Amino acid sequence: MKSVADNSPIIETRDLNVYYGPTCVISGVDMEVETHKITAIIGPSGSGKSTLLRCFNRMNDLIPSFHMTGSVLFAGRDLYDAGVDPTEIRYQIGMVFQRPNPFPKSIFDNVAFGPRVNGFRGDMNALVEDSIRRAALWDEVKDRLKESALSLSGGQQQRLCIARALAVQPQIILMDEPCSALDPISTLAIEELMRELSNDYSIVIVTHNMQQAARVSDYTAFLNPGEDKTSELIEFDETRQIFTNPKDERTEAYITGRFG
Repeated sequence: MKSVADNSPIIETRDLNVYYGPTCVISGVDMEVETHKITAIIGPSGSGKSTLLRCFNRMNDLIPSFHMTGSVLFAGRDLYDAGVDPTEIRYQIGMVFQRPNPFPKSIFDNVAFGPRVNGFRGDMNALVEDSIRRAALWDEVKDRLKESALSLSGGQQQRLCIARALAVQPQIILMDEPCSALDPISTLAIEELMRELSNDYSIVIVTHNMQQAARVSDYTAFLNPGEDKTSELIEFDETRQIFTNPKDERTEAYITGRFG
């Protein structure tokens, strides 16, 4: 996949409809993910936030009943074209999950795992160090690289998972509620890291935390299920606009806690 200029969206969805079996769970989503910006996806539980996020790197392909219509463009190419390799997509569009999930390997081997599988032939020591530095973890683990990653704290494990995603040199990092299992200090560290990483990567984050979305994101998408339980993209705009002067009364009700 080609890289994208800073003034062009890196991901675009066009009339995206997502189904599990015969049931439509997300309908008619049109949105753009801007390059080197942080986009937050918010909405109530069951609104399809994670489902939408996983459309961006074809993780939903692993669910047998999943199918979709419309298109998801990455750098101008439809991610769901027959000639697109989902494995290659997942290197270009990395994923960090809700709970830290380090492999039961050393800290070094966790970060080196993806590049090794991908056939990396450069200086692995330098790549691992650079990835851990970018994840703001190096000073804490530089003398412990041979120790098990499971010996790290929860916040450190999550930053290690971010380093692991960075090591395969993606263009986009998807984060599915990356702070929900962390304490406030670790949450702040991850938020600061996201802002720093957005200088070099495009980031999409799913969060149930309105304050977090307001603090870290440049753009916000609000998903909401209708009476038939099918979710729609109610509003998508700059975060400042969404949180200070939303155009839709449903958005205002949700962000002010009057939802439902």
